This record gives sequence, structure tokens and C-alpha cells, in this order.
Amino acid sequence: MKKIILWVLSILFGLMFINSGLNKFFNYIPVPDDLPAEMIKLMTAFMQIKWLMPLIAVAEIIGGVLFIIPKFRALGAIIIFPVMVGIILTHTFNAPSGLPLALILLIINLWIIFENRKKYMPMIK
Repeated sequence: MKKIILWVLSILFGLMFINSGLNKFFNYIPVPDDLPAEMIKLMTAFMQIKWLMPLIAVAEIIGGVLFIIPKFRALGAIIIFPVMVGIILTHTFNAPSGLPLALILLIINLWIIFENRKKYMPMIK
């Protein structure tokens, strides 16, 4: 049962990040009308750095694809983790309404990292 839950969550998690990364390139998700002014300022600042959003998008797409494939899930979780930290910080300080979903995604990411902890041990030793 645990394996099935982990598999389903991994697919949904990976697809969310693939979708988010593709949206950064193709802008197919409309920006909400009620976006807080702080978020607008933050996103405008991010877009001023020409390489930042494409870098995050590529990390999200690659991490999302790897997260879906069981053999590479541990690598995908590590690639997405710094992006996840940024998402948590952004929602904590700029748009608290998105924090519950961000925390759920962080928990899923940490669960995958915990489940694959033996694969990371050679990097620590």
C-alpha cells in the first residue's frame, strides 16, 4: 500500500513540476487578477535576471521527469529540493495563501529523500 501511495504521489508531484517548468517557457497559465503587490514586485525582479527563470524551469522539468521514474527518483528529489526551498520562502514571506500546498509538496519531497537516504550516504561519507 505504501508503495502505491508513493508511486501515485511521485507521479502527481513530478507532473506538477513539469507543468510549472513548461509554464515558465510558454506562459499558458494566466496570472491571477488578485495577485498580491509583493508577489508582482518579486516576480518582476526575478524576470529582470534573464537567466534565472529559464534555469528554474529547466530544473523543474528535469527534476519532475526524474521524480516520476522510480530508478531516478532520488536524483529528481535532490534537484527539486532547492526549488522547493525557494517556493516555501516565497509563500512564507510574499504570498501566504499558497503556503499549505507548498508545505504538502515539501513533505512529499522530504519523504522521497528520506526513503532514498541510503543512496545519498556515499556523498556524505
